[in-house]
Amino acid sequence: MFEVDFVEFPSTSATASGEFFTRAFGWAVTPYGPDYTDVRAAGLTFGFQADAAEQPRAPLITIRTDDLAAARTAVEAAGGEVTKEPFAFPGGRRFHFREPGGSELAVWCPDATP
Repeated sequence: MFEVDFVEFPSTSATASGEFFTRAFGWAVTPYGPDYTDVRAAGLTFGFQADAAEQPRAPLITIRTDDLAAARTAVEAAGGEVTKEPFAFPGGRRFHFREPGGSELAVWCPDATP
């Protein structure tokens, strides 16, 4: 299974970004400290990254999978280049890659539920 379910944006204020989408559209916000906020819309979550060291240069489309290792194999076999090795974050693990046309995306896998 592969589906787009998350987009991460750079932000100068994750808190202000979250508050905007709550006020404008009534979407739910989950803050993860002062530098990161998730905003949940119908079927998609937006992340706003305010930590300059962690910000993507452009919006980062994130693809959900059930098997991170298999996804990496598929990305590399198709000509993609891993740009950020797999790492853990609240809720799962992900890696970033660049497709042959130059866009950077990410693949993530949620933590297994016990």
